[in-house]
Amino acid sequence: MLFSMTGFGRGYAENEMMKITLEIKTVNHRYTDFHIKMPKKFNVFEEDMKKVIKSKVDRGRVEVYIQVENYQANDYVVKPNFAVIDEYHGALSQVAGRYEISDKISLNLLTRFNDTLEIKTQEIDEEAVSELLMRALDNALDSLAGMRATEGVRMGEDVEKNLKLMVDVLSNIEDRAPEIVKVHQAKMMDRIKDLLEGHEIDEARILMEVAIFADKTNIEEEIVRLKAHIDHAREILSLDTPKGRKLDFLIQEMNREVNTIGSKSPDVDISNDVVELKSTLEKIREQIQNIE
Repeated sequence: MLFSMTGFGRGYAENEMMKITLEIKTVNHRYTDFHIKMPKKFNVFEEDMKKVIKSKVDRGRVEVYIQVENYQANDYVVKPNFAVIDEYHGALSQVAGRYEISDKISLNLLTRFNDTLEIKTQEIDEEAVSELLMRALDNALDSLAGMRATEGVRMGEDVEKNLKLMVDVLSNIEDRAPEIVKVHQAKMMDRIKDLLEGHEIDEARILMEVAIFADKTNIEEEIVRLKAHIDHAREILSLDTPKGRKLDFLIQEMNREVNTIGSKSPDVDISNDVVELKSTLEKIREQIQNIE
């Protein structure tokens, strides 16, 4: 099965503490590239998340967004630092007594000092949160896989359609190729007859020139290799392993064979077919850029 590198998935999980919403988006990229946005206190789970994602996504840019809705009212613990408050109160009392200030030392005044109150974030239950987070991630990855698989089926059909078009064009070239030598031989004979009218024609010399031409313009090996590459591409498409990199390399090999056919053949019809092959290969190349 083919998987597109482009997809989106959303997963949810909740318990009595919180609800986690996790969205994951993948796009085309040569390697695996992670971008994860989540609450700071969840950073401890990042590496575990990456391992799970890598087991499902072979390559591509992976964007993950995590939102948390806390069901617990107190996310922070605030405690008075009495030792510090006592010091401030004593110092302010001394100032008031020394300078005969009658103002009372108020709570508002004491709490203006940053260190009179200790504010701490509630410790999270890492085991419970990890289980919840991984459940949301699994749900999102299942959703993502479904979308990527659906898109992969469509892309596979397009690639197969273009491979079939290449086979058809190659058949035209294969049928036309033998005629090129015959046409060249006939044209050569006509030109020589015109030039040597009334003189004896060296048939052996002409046949030798035709043989040299036939060897230079022989594209049989390139056609055979190109057909083999097409068969190999179809084999790769049927595999259950990631295919994108293999197909990308194979397309480069196909391009080389097509270019050689174009450079060897002087025939206009075959040149037009070569243009068609190049155009079709470019379409396939664009399609497989988004195949995992």
